[in-house]
Amino acid sequence: MQKEIIINATDDLQRIAIVEDGKLAELFIESEEKERMVGDIYLGTVAKVMPGIQASFLNIGLGQDAFLHFSDVGDAFREYAALTGDDDVIVELKDDDNEDNGEKEKEQKRGRRYRRPPSQVQLAKGQEIVVQIFKEPVGNKGVRVTTEVALPGRFLVLMPFDNKIGVSRKIQNFKEKRRLRRLVRSILPTGFGVIIRTVAEGKAEDILRADLEGLIQSWREIERNMRKSRPPAQLYKDMNTSSSTMRDLFSEDVRRVAVDSRKMYREIRGYLNLVAPHKVDVLELHNDRVPIYDKYEIEKQIQQSMSRRVWLKSGGYLIIEHTEAMKVIDVNSGRYAAKREQELNSFRTNSEAAREIARQIRLRDLGGIIVIDYIDMDSEENKRKLYDEMRREMRRDRAKYTILPLTDFGLMQITRQRIRDSVQMSVSDSCPTCQGTGRVLSKTSLLTQIERWMRRFRIQSKDLRLTLEVHPTMAQYLTDGTISHISRMMLKYFVRVKVVSDHTLAVDEFRMISRRRNKDITKEYGL
Repeated sequence: MQKEIIINATDDLQRIAIVEDGKLAELFIESEEKERMVGDIYLGTVAKVMPGIQASFLNIGLGQDAFLHFSDVGDAFREYAALTGDDDVIVELKDDDNEDNGEKEKEQKRGRRYRRPPSQVQLAKGQEIVVQIFKEPVGNKGVRVTTEVALPGRFLVLMPFDNKIGVSRKIQNFKEKRRLRRLVRSILPTGFGVIIRTVAEGKAEDILRADLEGLIQSWREIERNMRKSRPPAQLYKDMNTSSSTMRDLFSEDVRRVAVDSRKMYREIRGYLNLVAPHKVDVLELHNDRVPIYDKYEIEKQIQQSMSRRVWLKSGGYLIIEHTEAMKVIDVNSGRYAAKREQELNSFRTNSEAAREIARQIRLRDLGGIIVIDYIDMDSEENKRKLYDEMRREMRRDRAKYTILPLTDFGLMQITRQRIRDSVQMSVSDSCPTCQGTGRVLSKTSLLTQIERWMRRFRIQSKDLRLTLEVHPTMAQYLTDGTISHISRMMLKYFVRVKVVSDHTLAVDEFRMISRRRNKDITKEYGL
């Protein structure tokens, strides 16, 4: 697989495209209005405790309170509280030595970080607390935070107050895993834990040591900020989107990094010289008059990713719908197939759709619950093959996800980690006319609303002259015909109405003006 990173940067916006075999696979967007927040560390205070939902809301200095679920409160809390100068920790993580230690051992045997049950976490309003953002604000929800702070580097992830050493599952070689564990254990100071990232495979001690020392230096700076800051305060700001993308996604299989900003080119070149000098040659500065995303045919793919309909090579297509509760993807064959070939054609279309759906999920960064309505198939073997195909295609996804087999109704359910707004939400606003529904009131429905207004008006007022202001399309609808809709209304209610076009009004909006009083009276007789 040929992988490329193409970066388009302007004063107001940065777009980072990950291209795999010529196809846009992932897109990251950062603007001044929507700056990346994942990884930032804050000193905040508990604003509200909600035992009923086993969570609390924290004031960390943002517009909305941060959300902290009890399951995201870890053992390190005592140490963080001590750093803030509060040795009498109000937040208490209760211990039951027999039961709790037994659970701890079970979790560690499974290779997981132990987390105390939510029932053992007690939070008090006003308590100072150190947290790290791991989910961007989505819709009207604030950021989600954890007390388990982690500082990611190029090769290692540093975990303060944790004594465990983990190795990426993507490193398959057992001897290499053992070498990395021993190496890191020999250079790791007491009181720290580390996760060894995939890109650390094959790296020498001096490279890993330099990465670790940089992370520890960052943590010492955070410690100093904790002691001198008063909440709410930001203690640490993670890299911006472009820098974090290079840190997290740049690997040996990247054959090109193209950027159209000279400043960013210098920053990335300096970074590569430090962590991967043998890969500096893959970096290119785009100086062409043709825009960089036009040259690499990315702009067109971005526009296609905004469409609700996605065409497949077979002639079938996907319909991708966003709702408040979930994302729904409908697979359509797009053309008639003979009955004797129906099962085979359905399977082929579904398989092609599965590959495209996996790409679209990554590209659009769809999160939460995703339901896929595949074309009906009778064969249980084909259903199993389709499930295996979907799992295989989703392995490229870095987000956490769960895929369930097809139901009897041909539905596949996926839950995927939601870290930030989807790409579509990042580059668009809700329509001010339809308020995000995608639909507006029909002309006949608006006509009925106007008539109901007129009825209430005639009951309560003796005014006989009105001006009706509407959108031009509605004005034409009201006045067309020998006996127009507005003429019938005037005869019915014995009132003279002058229809005026107003481009500033929405297509499903109207305004009534009293000509005698020269006043907008729409709300006086509205609902």
